[in-house]
Amino acid sequence: MTEVTRAEYCVIACAEAWRDAGEVLASPMGLIPSVGARLARLTFSPDLLLTDGEALLVTPDGTVEGWLPYRQHLALVTGGRRHVMMGASQIDRYGNQNISCIGDWERPKRQLLGVRGAPVNTLNNPTSYWIPRHSRRVFVEKVDMVCGVGHDHAAGARYHRIPRVVSDLGVFDFDSPDRSMRLASLHPGVTLEQVREATSFALAVPDEVPRTRPPTAEELRLIREVLDPGNTRAREVGA
Repeated sequence: MTEVTRAEYCVIACAEAWRDAGEVLASPMGLIPSVGARLARLTFSPDLLLTDGEALLVTPDGTVEGWLPYRQHLALVTGGRRHVMMGASQIDRYGNQNISCIGDWERPKRQLLGVRGAPVNTLNNPTSYWIPRHSRRVFVEKVDMVCGVGHDHAAGARYHRIPRVVSDLGVFDFDSPDRSMRLASLHPGVTLEQVREATSFALAVPDEVPRTRPPTAEELRLIREVLDPGNTRAREVGA
C-alpha cells in the first residue's frame, strides 16, 4: 500500500462518524465529508441513506434509488434520524458553532453565511463538524455568535449530540466530565504541541492519545479508484 495522505486520514475520520449508523440520512457538507459518507455506505454502514441534496436518495455513485419528499426530509431532521456534518467558521470548547458573523452581531467585522439551519440541525439531530484548517481563529474560547448549539446551551434537547469534530490535525469529541472538547486522536505526523498551539482553549487530553486509524487496503482502493479518482480531496487538505 502506498503512503496514505493526510487528506485520506481525514476521509477515514469523517467516515467513522457514520459507523454502524443504521438507516439514517447522512448530510455531509464539504468534499472530504462527502467522500467519507459514501465510503461508510460502501463498507461498514450499508444502511446509510445518501441524498443528492435536493429530493432524491442516491447510491454512492449517484444512481437514484428513491425519492425523499420535503415532508419526509423534515421528519428525519426533527426526529433525530439525520446525521449532518457541517463546517464552522468558529467553534468553541463546548461545541458551539458560528457561521454567521465575526465580531459583534450589531456591527460585525465580517458577514458570513448566516445562521441558516444550524440551530435546527444541532438541537434535533446528531451534528459533527469538518474543519480543513485547524487554527486559533477557528477553535476559539467563545464563538462570536451561537449558530450551532453546543453542550452548554442544549439542556433538554432530546436529540442533541455532537459525535465528533474532524480537522486536518486530528479528531475531537466531547467525552469529558464537563462535556468540553477532548482530543480523541492525532493524525499521523501531527504532535500534541501542534494541536495545542493551534487551539485557543485548553483541550481535555487523555493520558494516551491514539493515532487516527489508517484506511484498509480496500478502503484506500475505494477512495482512490472509485470515489475520488481525480484526487479532489487534496484541494481541502493538501498534505
